Amino acid sequence: MLTKSSMLILKRSKVIFNNRFLSTSPQIKTEFANGIKEIVMCNSQARNALSIEMMENLIYHLTSDQQNKELRVIVISGEGPAFSAGHNLKELVSDQSKQQKCFQLASELMNKILDCPVPVIAKVDGIAAAAGCQLVAQCDMAIASKRSVFSTPGANFGIFCSTPGVALARSIPKTSALYMLFTGFPVSAEEAFRIGLITKVCSEEKLNEELENICNAIKAKSRDIVELGKTFYYQQIHYNVKKAYELGGEKMQENLQLPDCKEGIQSFIEKRKPRWGSK
Repeated sequence: MLTKSSMLILKRSKVIFNNRFLSTSPQIKTEFANGIKEIVMCNSQARNALSIEMMENLIYHLTSDQQNKELRVIVISGEGPAFSAGHNLKELVSDQSKQQKCFQLASELMNKILDCPVPVIAKVDGIAAAAGCQLVAQCDMAIASKRSVFSTPGANFGIFCSTPGVALARSIPKTSALYMLFTGFPVSAEEAFRIGLITKVCSEEKLNEELENICNAIKAKSRDIVELGKTFYYQQIHYNVKKAYELGGEKMQENLQLPDCKEGIQSFIEKRKPRWGSK
């Protein structure tokens, strides 16, 4: 997890401003307001490379507010021309202990997204390459500007994008994933949308508006219900379809016992907006 120095940096930089929780560090800045926590990678000089320090900070900010019932959505974005250019190659050519730590943190980061109780959305306005593309693919949803591009060019430098391929294989068709992995060619935002790598594509000017629409739709739901649904979605994809349906029926019966489900059904019958207890 975070080093002591990173923890001290984060501790010193937390402030409240106009009911907004703000936090800054050399790698990350965050804002938590109206149920949305935005985590912004701000090392644009290094193209927001997923260095050990960057990944430690991302893990910290992904997990630090999960028990806060006010949290409804997490958004990950990047400053500058790159969302993230991937791992810091200087760390990958160092000693084996640092290499091992780098890939362990990368796996931990992706798992934290899977385990997060609220939806995690990637907001991309620029380049997402290698592990940066992996981060996009691992998020629950991704929206991107038309100028964004996505690639897994590791083989060009002698290191095949094996771990990014894990996320790609679970997000897009085999032929599209292998095209990206074997050739290293960049894929436009429009093509990324067509193959299912991203959820929405729009102009740079409409990016925040599109994000707001998605976040508002999520916030209108019960947090408990969304958490149950997200958790089960990632569980059922590991089973064959018949087993998944069996487990799905059990999960929906469990869902029916939740107070927010009972409130939702009652509000539908009474033709009124639901009053979620978990909000």
